[in-house]
Amino acid sequence: MIFPGSAVRVTNIDDIYYGFQGLVQRVSDGKVAVLFEGGNWDKLVTFNLSEVESVDATAGRKK
Repeated sequence: MIFPGSAVRVTNIDDIYYGFQGLVQRVSDGKVAVLFEGGNWDKLVTFNLSEVESVDATAGRKK
């Protein structure tokens, strides 16, 4: 299940954002708004729910 605040990755190989990871800002009517932050830019992009997957944002972090 994808909720606001979840980390997601774009899985649609035909999309320019394929492989990018971002944070879900809102979920509505089968679509998700994902915030990408990178260096000196921020971008909010809307995707269909089927085009993103949840990612474990804590993977690889030391405890």
